Amino acid sequence: LLVEMDGFDANTNVILIAATNRPDVLDPALLRPGRFDRQVSVEAPDMAGRAAILKVHAKGKPLNDDVDLDLVAKRTPGFTGADLANVLNEAALLTARSNAHLIDNRALDEAIDRVIAGPQKRTRVMRDHEKRVTAYHEAGHALCAAAGAYSDPVTKVTILPRGRALGYTQVMPQDDKYSTTRNELLDQLVYAMGGRAAEEIIFRDPTTGASNDIEKATATARKMVTDYGMTSAVGAVKLGTTESETVLGLNATSRDFSEQVAATVDTEVRGLLDAAHREAWEILTRNRAVLDKLAEELLSRETLLEKDLERIFEGVIKQPERPLWRSDESLPVVEAAPASDEAGGESDDSHGSDDFWGYNH
Repeated sequence: LLVEMDGFDANTNVILIAATNRPDVLDPALLRPGRFDRQVSVEAPDMAGRAAILKVHAKGKPLNDDVDLDLVAKRTPGFTGADLANVLNEAALLTARSNAHLIDNRALDEAIDRVIAGPQKRTRVMRDHEKRVTAYHEAGHALCAAAGAYSDPVTKVTILPRGRALGYTQVMPQDDKYSTTRNELLDQLVYAMGGRAAEEIIFRDPTTGASNDIEKATATARKMVTDYGMTSAVGAVKLGTTESETVLGLNATSRDFSEQVAATVDTEVRGLLDAAHREAWEILTRNRAVLDKLAEELLSRETLLEKDLERIFEGVIKQPERPLWRSDESLPVVEAAPASDEAGGESDDSHGSDDFWGYNH
């Protein structure tokens, strides 16, 4: 391939295009100037892109008049073009099975749930106690997310078994997001631990249902420590080297730090998770009446959508904003310079003085 590419000259009028899902394992010789000069990264589409893709796949499919594909695009952040095509195909199949002629919002809603969490387990019969535990577990997640000062809105809560989950809570951003703040990650840890905390508060005997929540929360907390530099004890250091495994297409992380640092990482991860569990406990205890109301409505209706949740969460006592976090407390905070009294005028303060820059010692 390299020899063939070197045979082209400026007058050949041949453009060579290639695509890969694994740019990390390409031979560097392929990417040198004169070969593949330009690299175009094709990420998952944004909201406008998803709406356009949905309109393409909706051609030839009979949609109800009240179906708004822009709202479907808003509900599907992170979906690829194939995922969106799958959503419309699933909705068409569900409509055909129910002997209807038009795809409606209900079919699209079920199709999105199927793509996210798998098909509904209609044959799985849960005992009343297990159903009650699941209702409080999901209510704990939803309430902690609703009470967080930095959380995205809760758009759906259900206790219908789907895939391997007994129920799930959907927390969706209003718009596409490309980065996440430390406070948002801390809120994610809090509502991940909310289900476990609710089980402990109500039943005094937690179940195995929180295993996936704990796994995801632990992975997030560990990334905060080892990848994102969001703890003072470890600092802004990338710990661990990611190596590509070409045979299985997997990434393996090798440890390149000492046992002492590993112990510090474990302590920091444990501290983040303990603090999240404690904050979830405080939220649920402070809003116990809302927790009970949400669980009872889930038991009677099984699925609650955004409008229902807004009504239930009206009286929720929100968490206060967290204090300013700095990796090094000795660093000064620079405040905004004071505006001059007249347009184009200069401040009387000297540029060299600490007062002008507002250092907070």
